[in-house]
Parts: sequence; structure tokens; C-alpha cells
Amino acid sequence: MYKSGLLINGSGAMIFVTTYDSVSSAGLIEKFNAKGISKFIVYELPIEEVEKRYGPHCEIVLQDLAEKNDLRIVDYDGTRAFNMFSFSELGNPVLIE
Repeated sequence: MYKSGLLINGSGAMIFVTTYDSVSSAGLIEKFNAKGISKFIVYELPIEEVEKRYGPHCEIVLQDLAEKNDLRIVDYDGTRAFNMFSFSELGNPVLIE
């Protein structure tokens, strides 16, 4: 139902949740582009782990998601977001340019 990811771009990292089918779907990439984020690396994260690590804050963010084709940022703090998951927990990177 939900997907989550770690996005890394020139200005840092962020954790996001989405109702798109994939963290690399064309619609999601368009949303990031509309926010001025056009070149980035994204890793899909297990939504259960994001919920576990961000607790009630993540639940609030998830409640704000629309049922289809929506995006919300869980963590804008690049240092915290980058350090929240180890490299061994990340899957294959998706490079968007």
C-alpha cells in the first residue's frame, strides 16, 4: 500500500513515504522535479522499518497521505535521515537524472 524511500540529492538526504507503486515511478519523479529535485539517488526502504524508527511522527505523516499518487516527507533533516539506516539495509540504488 505505502512505499518509503531514502532520497539523496545535492543538498542532502530525506526520508519520504508515498502511495505511488514504486519509488522510481514516473509520477513520483515528476513530483520531485516539481519541487526542484531533478537529480537524485533513491533507495526503497521497508515501510515497517520507517514506521518503527519514526514512531508516532510517521503515523501522523501517513494519515495525511491521499489514497493515490501522493508524497509526504517524513524527515527533512539530512544528517538524521542519512544516518537512520545503514548501507547494509539499503537495496539497490535508483539513479535519476
